[in-house]
Amino acid sequence: MQGMPLYIRIHELDNVAIVANDGGLPEGTVFPCGLTLRERVPQGHKVALADLAAGDPVVRYNVVIGYALRDLPRGSWVNERVIEMPVAPGLDDLPIGTRVTAPPPPLEGYTFEGYRNPDGSVGTRNILAITTTVQCVSGVVEHAVRRIKAELLPQYPNVDDVVGLEHTYGCGVAIDAPDAIVPIRTLRNIALNPNFGGTAMMVSLGCEKLQPERLMPPGTMPVQTGAGSVEVGVVCLQDEQHVGFESMIDSIMAMAQTHLARLDQRRRETCPASELVVGVQCGGSDAFSGVTANPAVGFATDLLVRAGATVMFSEVTEVRDGIDQLTARAATPEVAQAMIREMDWYDRYLEKGRVDRSANTTPGNKKGGLSNIVEKAMGSIVKSGSTAITGVLSPGEKLRQKGLIYAATPASDFICGTLQLAAGMNLHVFTTGRGTPYGLAEVPVIKVATRSDLARRWHDLMDVNAGRIATGEATIEEVGWELFRLMLEVASGRKKTWAEHHKLHNSLALFNPAPVT
Repeated sequence: MQGMPLYIRIHELDNVAIVANDGGLPEGTVFPCGLTLRERVPQGHKVALADLAAGDPVVRYNVVIGYALRDLPRGSWVNERVIEMPVAPGLDDLPIGTRVTAPPPPLEGYTFEGYRNPDGSVGTRNILAITTTVQCVSGVVEHAVRRIKAELLPQYPNVDDVVGLEHTYGCGVAIDAPDAIVPIRTLRNIALNPNFGGTAMMVSLGCEKLQPERLMPPGTMPVQTGAGSVEVGVVCLQDEQHVGFESMIDSIMAMAQTHLARLDQRRRETCPASELVVGVQCGGSDAFSGVTANPAVGFATDLLVRAGATVMFSEVTEVRDGIDQLTARAATPEVAQAMIREMDWYDRYLEKGRVDRSANTTPGNKKGGLSNIVEKAMGSIVKSGSTAITGVLSPGEKLRQKGLIYAATPASDFICGTLQLAAGMNLHVFTTGRGTPYGLAEVPVIKVATRSDLARRWHDLMDVNAGRIATGEATIEEVGWELFRLMLEVASGRKKTWAEHHKLHNSLALFNPAPVT
């Protein structure tokens, strides 16, 4: 963004604004309102709109994001070095359901082409997933997947891909510890993701703590209509029948062929938009995240909820400072209490590691103008839109209802994505300001850039440019509708995301709060 010096102020009561111009603005720059910069301010960073004395609150989003550590005259650069972060808000006496509005009018007539599953869920892709019980088998599975893709997959044109659900769990861990339920149910529920067609294939070593029957107990898989329960196929590498490495690979490929044949019979059919399960997330965030991309995602979230779909927002530390906003939107007192329970659990989890929520903010976040986690949280929450929050999931749990769901996860991009996969998402929306090539092999990931400069430089990695909102070329509503329509196209397989095009994906990353032995 060049030309006239511009800043963006979120709320009329804010006493700071962010510089909008590409590359920032030099000392002495005069804005149309007469504000003069006392020093160079980078793009996305805050400038004081009024004289701030030491100890004065710094307000953005009409929220106190910090307190001035020294006098900051009007026109000063306000960054993480000159403000002190507020203490975390308490979890007592929070507003419960005070901001729940009437349900918006239904949004009808929108559909996509998806794959219906035996359990009633719908996939956006048709993928053979090979899950594993322990990290020890990862190298073997990786080798087998390469062979399956090269030798078998071309014979089954209706199957989109083959992925190995590899991880770093399964042995050397306190398998019976109470918190071990988190990684175990995460792995189990990932195998049940709608994009895998209700069929499971597993590779085990044999001596691991996480035995196949513990990972996938009988009756875990959905029931095929008129065909009884689907059996989980297991290849155990330590079985005596395996003589040499090639014998192991042959067994995996033989079982894969059976599963591929079953998946190849599936066909897309027209499904209502209500069958979408969308996970929304941000990573590599900057000060524009809460101005452009996340508000557009929030608008699209409202559209999805109106269409009867399910949307999950997550990242505990990136909503913790706005917990009062969330409990106020809880559809029921029980939903509010569940959110408070998840915040409290995570507070105690961080205390065990002798850190607090401030450990979240990255050097890139700060370079992009986010001074602390409070400011980051205010921009993150807007992805959730404005409708009532109807449910809460603990880490690794599977969805049981529709609507707007708070799925409690760490803020780590990879762990959050892994847990949203376990919850059952069939489409992922990921916003970024600093830029990240993040992707998932298991579901399509739509990437939304917060700034036009990022969208220009990473033109073949970003799917939507929300930076046009900052320049006035588009409104939040227009980009929100663009994203909503793109989701239907991607879900239908009519359009691939850039991450799919380049076959970019990150490894699954489990959240394991239990001890490692």
